[in-house]
Amino acid sequence: MKVERNTVLVIGSTGKTGRRVAERLRAQGVEVRAGSRSADPAFDWSDPGTWDACLAGVGAVYVTYAPDLAMPGAPDAIRSFVVRAKQAEVERLVLLSGRGEPEAQACEAIVQKSGIPSTVVRASWFNQNFSEGAFTPMIMAGHLATSAGEVREPFVDVNDIADVAVAALTQDGHGGKLYEVTGPRLLTFAEAVGELSAATGQDVRYEQIPHADFVGGVRASGAPEDVAYMIDYLFATVLDGRNEHVCDGVQEALGRPARDFSEFARDLAAGLTRAAT
Repeated sequence: MKVERNTVLVIGSTGKTGRRVAERLRAQGVEVRAGSRSADPAFDWSDPGTWDACLAGVGAVYVTYAPDLAMPGAPDAIRSFVVRAKQAEVERLVLLSGRGEPEAQACEAIVQKSGIPSTVVRASWFNQNFSEGAFTPMIMAGHLATSAGEVREPFVDVNDIADVAVAALTQDGHGGKLYEVTGPRLLTFAEAVGELSAATGQDVRYEQIPHADFVGGVRASGAPEDVAYMIDYLFATVLDGRNEHVCDGVQEALGRPARDFSEFARDLAAGLTRAAT
């Protein structure tokens, strides 16, 4: 189905995936309405009064929920939002979801049953959590301590997520699809840190610590409480091996393989080199 309105609302337009989605859309000549609390009009998940102005006149919406769809209240917010989107005659939705999270899957079902042609992009842990997320200060300090253990994750590159989302937002043939996107191989957190250390030439050490100590350290670092809550939830619940397999969502959506973690590590090393010169 061709989307008649050219404007796309990108919720979370300053985030890891939203920023990249917005950049790609603009590069294709698509008009982007930034969905963030700092935009004009502003978008705030905690204030439904901001939603209608952001939805007015848009043809498609990239939906991200911060900090995660597993947060309490997320299903209610998503349910209310899709009602508003349908009233605004939005023609296409693309939802970023999380692997292995029952609460996120409940939100997927709400979007899929909304009556609006929808695509779900269900993602594993981001590569960029090591370079743009909560782990960044620890990586830069040369010491990442978590309670991840030996569980392996198929870390996915956010550039792949953005490419899949943009395809679903702008091209036909993606409606009704659920793309489970991962990287092409499994890595423990210790192995991922080892690859980053080797690529960047920086001595980064991984340490396994008890879960309570890990979460306590996150809170002590000054992280917002909702971020600490989500890290606690993800490491205590989702990081139990349930996602210890790769999927072909990137290949299915784009017709090309997913980026490998080693490519991310090389790009990060190149960026650090440029920043130092």
